[in-house]
Amino acid sequence: MNDKANPPKKGDGERKDRLAEALRANLQKRKAQTRSRRASDADKQRARDADLRSEGLPAAGKMHKG
Repeated sequence: MNDKANPPKKGDGERKDRLAEALRANLQKRKAQTRSRRASDADKQRARDADLRSEGLPAAGKMHKG
């Protein structure tokens, strides 16, 4: 058996650069997706809160005890 380490290949550095760039691009894409989902969830929560609020002012007859 040969115990010597394999010498690095000629294009090995280029491959690592491409992989690192792909990894960075993937990370940026995933971060954008997460931000988008967070914004969507906040919009949904605001819509739910708006549905729980009463509509307009109470009727005049109910406000005054006559």
